[in-house]
Amino acid sequence: MGYGMRRKEAIDRLEESGHLEREEWVRLLADYDETDRLYAAEKARAIADRHFGNRIYIRGLIEFTSYCRNDCYYCGLRRSNKKAARFRLTEETILACCETGYKLGFRTFVLQGGEDAGFSDERLCALIGGIRERWPDCALTLSVGEREADAYRRFYEAGADRYLLRHETADTVHYGKLHPPAMSLENRIACLDTLKAIGYQTGCGFMVGSPGQTPETLAADMMLIERLHPHMVGIGPFLPHKDTPFGGECAGSDTLTLFLLSLVRIMEKNVLLPATTALGTIRPDGREAGILAGANVVMPNLSPAGVREKYALYDHKKCTGAEAAEGIAGLRERMKRLGYEIVSGRGDWKECQ
Repeated sequence: MGYGMRRKEAIDRLEESGHLEREEWVRLLADYDETDRLYAAEKARAIADRHFGNRIYIRGLIEFTSYCRNDCYYCGLRRSNKKAARFRLTEETILACCETGYKLGFRTFVLQGGEDAGFSDERLCALIGGIRERWPDCALTLSVGEREADAYRRFYEAGADRYLLRHETADTVHYGKLHPPAMSLENRIACLDTLKAIGYQTGCGFMVGSPGQTPETLAADMMLIERLHPHMVGIGPFLPHKDTPFGGECAGSDTLTLFLLSLVRIMEKNVLLPATTALGTIRPDGREAGILAGANVVMPNLSPAGVREKYALYDHKKCTGAEAAEGIAGLRERMKRLGYEIVSGRGDWKECQ
């Protein structure tokens, strides 16, 4: 039996059982070709259409602080980057972003920021409560990093619905190549388990093509996703930032990113799967390509225009046009040309029927 047929059989088994052995993941990710990618994409689209129809959910992304206590080697917001443009949005500005988004049809807001001591647990709880009080029909997603379990509970009780905490890599050695010694994969996974146990719709995710990544580390990522059974998965290509230790590294592969998006959809059939900003940055049709690979979520930027470029996780971030909330009409038309419809509902995760 040829290698190509074996890869297709592995994709078929993943669809049937939601599981591959580690060795199967490694072989599939090490040797795939464009035929395999397209085969997986066709399956992924069919699965997404079966569970969600032609609906694409929108999330309004509000990047509210560029301060971070961490020193991750890949991130432009890392503590040691003295050239980073730091900002904190006021509560009034954040609420104004939500108001603008609500009028544009957004029913999910995503508060994303660095691990900023300037936004204490108390301050975040007050902000969450204010958003919940004004827009009770909306969902609120947090992406503010590692916190204590008590803080996660308080945020949930204040009205947060979802939490996105990308694990970035599920391999301990690789994690150490991307993060300083003060950070650990063990704690990151413990946070994800805690978030899910509290009741959040929980999201993990990873960069594709980060320095030191191998088929073996990617296999570990996929096996963690299977074990965690998350409600959301955020995958995007690694993009370097010039003022980080990885500034001279090559960007990750958009093709491999699309293949992995399809494989996640095939494995976790009802997962909420974004076509990420990083994918839209690395290729002009990144949003569309992500949708055609099985994604069903897009996250236009609701942040004030004056701070969008300052929230620079990587160089050349796209934050205008279809990547911006005010470009929603254009994004709607682009999705329509693919046969998909942007909808304004909360777009919550649901159990497979």
